[in-house]
Amino acid sequence: MTETKEKAIKIIQRLPDECTLTDIMAELYFRYKVEQGLQDIDKGRIISHKEGRKRMTKWANSIGH
Repeated sequence: MTETKEKAIKIIQRLPDECTLTDIMAELYFRYKVEQGLQDIDKGRIISHKEGRKRMTKWANSIGH
């Protein structure tokens, strides 16, 4: 079994028995995005908080907010 499949199975097994397929998909997607973010940090693909705020302000202004 691949490492990815083993991780997914462990995540699913930790969820409550009453969870829905939507709950499972959301949890797997959340974990995937967190892992992507951590890899980005490791590779130096980050921006400062100040730069992030600047970009968000520019984006919000471009859509009329």
